[in-house]
Amino acid sequence: MTSAPLSGLLTREPRTVTAGAAVLTQALQDQAAVVEAVDWRPPRGSADALARVVADPRREAANATAVERLLSAEATLVDVRPAAQALGLEPGTFLHAGPPLTWERASGPLRGALIGAVLLEGLADTPERAEAALAAGDGIVLEPCHGRGAVGPMAGVVSPSMWMVELEDAVHGGRAWCSLNEGLGKVLRYGAFGPEVLDRLRWMSAVLGPLLGAAVRRHGPVDVRAIVAQMLQMGDEGHNRNRAGTLMLLRELLPDLLSSGAPTRDVAEVARFVGGNDHFFLNLVMPACKLATDAARDVPGSTLVVAMARNGTDFGVQTSGTGDAWFTAPALVADGLFLGSFGPQDANPDIGDSAITETGGLGGFAMAAAPAIVRLVGGDAAYALSTTTRMYEITLAESRAFTVPVLDFRGTPTGIDVVQVVRTGVLPQINTGMAGRVAGTGQVGAGLVTPPPECFDAALEALAAAAPPL
Repeated sequence: MTSAPLSGLLTREPRTVTAGAAVLTQALQDQAAVVEAVDWRPPRGSADALARVVADPRREAANATAVERLLSAEATLVDVRPAAQALGLEPGTFLHAGPPLTWERASGPLRGALIGAVLLEGLADTPERAEAALAAGDGIVLEPCHGRGAVGPMAGVVSPSMWMVELEDAVHGGRAWCSLNEGLGKVLRYGAFGPEVLDRLRWMSAVLGPLLGAAVRRHGPVDVRAIVAQMLQMGDEGHNRNRAGTLMLLRELLPDLLSSGAPTRDVAEVARFVGGNDHFFLNLVMPACKLATDAARDVPGSTLVVAMARNGTDFGVQTSGTGDAWFTAPALVADGLFLGSFGPQDANPDIGDSAITETGGLGGFAMAAAPAIVRLVGGDAAYALSTTTRMYEITLAESRAFTVPVLDFRGTPTGIDVVQVVRTGVLPQINTGMAGRVAGTGQVGAGLVTPPPECFDAALEALAAAAPPL
């Protein structure tokens, strides 16, 4: 119940507060009573674990430290170079989104993306042989992107020849990487691996990556954090809407592309590709958010969530106070809008590292800044506003850099707290694309999804185990 001054209580019409069964609320309303319904429910998970974590004497100071690191992190684009150089990827090593998993447990879109990456690297000459090589595992190594300081949207597959954006946090000394965005539709990250997908990736490695890398080095560091702050004022939320951010990045780099001495045809094609791909800047927002959340890692006693990621089979979270441990549960299928004749039966469970945007206070947490996003993922403008407002209930802070105009420039809700998620039952809201469950299909839609609550229950248990005895 919301508190009110005593004078207000004396002058207001008597009211009844209800919690629980809706039939009670309706019965009172039928009697013309003034009723305020409260959506209350007992906390999830183990009451003992919750008590131990809440009583941990380190928690308050630890969370203050972790949050300050997260909020103070910077993010500048400093280079674009191949994964073999940036991440030290060797032939046969492939990164993927989400927590660790094996080929046997990989979902359709992840299998499709891995098949395409094997073909791209020349380790097989047909999809069938690529699949056989992955199943046999000879000379093939699968690792999560997060383990290498990288993030990958959707399937998140990275192979040695793919070019990566490289971002730096000068405050905390961190570096983070992400592949270049291919666009929408039939693309590798959605599990497609046809000739048009591989031809595009080869062009990206031969032309797009080298020209962008040369432009960045000629330009000097690009302040990605400042672009993100500005794009929120222009209708983007940093996950499924990045139109303004993409065009601001192109504005920064275009003069250096033009003066690079590269063939005019190549420069024009790069400008056309970037400018026509509204999602291009997503692949810079993601490592920017990873830099912030990585800065908040490894604070004993902190209940701050530092990663949320999905591999199409499992959804996993990591917290500041529990190191590199993943707390997983089966990924859910998003609820949203579908392309063409696709429907819910065609959608794979949630996949991708792009939930790092929500972990950093963007995406679904900033929906109120981008009401037009609902035309892509479903819902309405009122839902976008209420979603951002609801996320304040489970976060420890408000961003100092990223603000929401419609909320009178209030900072976005930032710093997901495991304790508050478990206490309130409110789950982080994620905006996401949907990949086809059958390898090779590509994108089938976009929608809204939350993590399975069991991830937070497991994280709470681990935090309780690490807490001092009561």
